[in-house]
This record gives sequence, structure tokens and C-alpha cells, in this order.
Amino acid sequence: MSQPHLVQRLQGFGTTIFAEMSALANETGAVNLGQGFPDTDGPDEISEAAIQAIRDGHNQYPPVLGIPSLRAAIADHQQRFYGLTFDPDTEVLVTAGATEALAATMLALLETGDEVVMFEPYYDSYAAAIAMAGGVRKVVTLRPPADGAGPYVFELDELRAAITPRSKLILLNTPHNPTGKVFCAAELRSIADLAIEHDLLVVTDEVYEHLVFTGQHVPMASLDDMADRTVTISSAGKTFSFTGWKIGWVCAPPALTVAIKTAKQFLTFVNGAPFQHAIAVGLNLGDGFYESFTADMAAKSERLAAGLDHAGFTVFEPEGTYFITTDIRPFGESDGYEFCRTLPERCGVVAVPNVVFYDNKPEGQHLIRWTFCKKFEVIDAAVERLKTLA
Repeated sequence: MSQPHLVQRLQGFGTTIFAEMSALANETGAVNLGQGFPDTDGPDEISEAAIQAIRDGHNQYPPVLGIPSLRAAIADHQQRFYGLTFDPDTEVLVTAGATEALAATMLALLETGDEVVMFEPYYDSYAAAIAMAGGVRKVVTLRPPADGAGPYVFELDELRAAITPRSKLILLNTPHNPTGKVFCAAELRSIADLAIEHDLLVVTDEVYEHLVFTGQHVPMASLDDMADRTVTISSAGKTFSFTGWKIGWVCAPPALTVAIKTAKQFLTFVNGAPFQHAIAVGLNLGDGFYESFTADMAAKSERLAAGLDHAGFTVFEPEGTYFITTDIRPFGESDGYEFCRTLPERCGVVAVPNVVFYDNKPEGQHLIRWTFCKKFEVIDAAVERLKTLA
């Protein structure tokens, strides 16, 4: 339905599926395994650092680039985990979450008509950010394995064919929402080689970088000849379970950072002064935190995957992220949107239809996404209700 007054390039971008399904959960009292937000807070030392920052008077505008201690912590994090070197004064930019980082990047880098090559299914804000910048998206489909075993895959020839003289950049999300795929080093190298061949930038969304259960997260910027053409985006929300604080960042060469900052300063200008101080504390937590956080999420993933399998779904087990995708066709159904819309009434659980993350709708119409970033008792309650579908 057309929305009056809304510009043409944003027609079709109505209420997000996450808001729609969460509202449905609230209306029906269903267990919400749709929207990917934790139901517990992160470490006490981080929240206490935020409280202390407020008490210490860090409540006014921070610097446009972000407070120095957070930029230093981000640069140290990149060096500590990946051996990447970024100058905190010229190559790190703090943003209002990864969503603003992505929007500012698209607004800064795209001229009207420039093409963005990206993979589907895709997080919905990607399409909106590209549209707001006047860009055009060209999608390459990630497909699940036919037998349900192994990661999603893409055809390199399809990626190559998507690149045209109008292409400006490749947008990549790894670990990948919603499929849970972690792009391996060989796949990343093939993407990088095409970027170099066609002189494209690569923008990577790496917000689930510390949620890898199988394989290893390899930043695109760590590959040979890619540091100068890669914009790396991440955030604190997923790693530290403070999604409402909206502290994200960009790491990129100086010229790209300046360009993105130019757009970013006219969006939120700055944000979250006391939370920036707290996330600087979080990024400096010891390895034990990161290891236990990943182990906890891996256990929750396994618990939900087993329950979904027992309920009768074909389960595509994730290599990382918060999410599991399942196929509903074993139930004799193929309309994932309708399945999710009626699921709360049928058994008291909410999931998200993957079809909204596809341009090629038939590719995703039978797939639905579940989140496991919840307490074990919440996952168990959902699994118990889902047994009535079998």
C-alpha cells in the first residue's frame, strides 16, 4: 500500500517485521523468539561503568569521532583479536549503533544510481539505507544445503554477474543474519578478488563477530590488499547484551572515515556519552568473558535446534549469530509469513518469516527465523509449546 507523503524511494518500507512480530507476541502472550534482543543484561562491570560515568558528569556531547578512550579500546580490540592496526584518531568513528554506521556509510559513498552488490537474505536496514542514499541493490542469493547439513552457499558466477560498471561497493554481513552463516576464508578471498578486479569498496557488517560456534570469524580487512578498500562496521549491542545503548563503530582508512563522519554528523551528530565510557570498559574485558559468552550462546543454539528438529522442522544449524533458520515444508506448508502470523494462536510462539529478507521471494517463502538469545527456560518453554505442531 502506498504511503502518502513518503518519497518514492522509501515506499514499501513500512513497519519492520520485528516490530510487527513483537507486537503480535505482546498481544497473544506468546514466547517471542522473533526479535533478536537478549532477555538479560550484560556484565555488571559495564553497567556500573555507565552509572559511574553519569555520576562523573559525562552527560554532554562527546566528540564527533567518539570519546578517545572508546576509540582507543576499539583499535586495541581490532589488534587483539585480528592483528589489525587502526589509528584511533583517524581511522575509528563511533556511531549510534551499527545501523547508523551503515546508513552514514551509504549516504557518504553512494551517488544516485550507484549499485550495491549484496547477499540475500539480508537484514532489512540494508535495503532502506541504500534506498535513502539513492543507490540500487543487486542481490546474490545464499541458499541452504539441500540435505540440511552444512552452511549456506552462494554461486561465485552469480556474484560475478551481479557486478556491472555501475557497481560501487559490495556489502557483506559475516557472521550472517539471518542464516547464521560464517563466511570462510576462501569465500572471502573470492569476494575480495572481485572487489580488487572491479575496483570496488567492501563494507562489512561484523556485529556478530564474537558469536561464532563453527569455524572462525575472518575480517575482510585482514585479507591481503583489502585494508585500503574495506569499511568495517561493528557494535557493542550484540557482544555485551546492551542493545538499547546503540554504541557502534566504523574502522576504515582515513579518507573513508572522514567521508562517513561527514554524513554521520548530520544524522545523530553524537550519542550515548556515558555509554561510550562503559563500552570502553567492556572492550577491555579479559578473554574469559568472550569465551563464556560464546559458549553460552552456542549451548542455547544447540538447545533450540534440537527442539525445532523434534518439533518436525528441517533445521539449518547456524555457524554463528543469534539465529536459526528452519524450513516449514515438512508441515505441508510453504507460506512462511502466514505460518508465522498464525503460529502464536496455534501454539503460543513467535518467529520471523525470512521472506521479508529476500528480493527473490520464492527463495525464502518457506523459511522462518528463530532467535535463541534468551534464557534457557524461555527456550525450553517455546520448545514445549512447539511440540503441539508435530
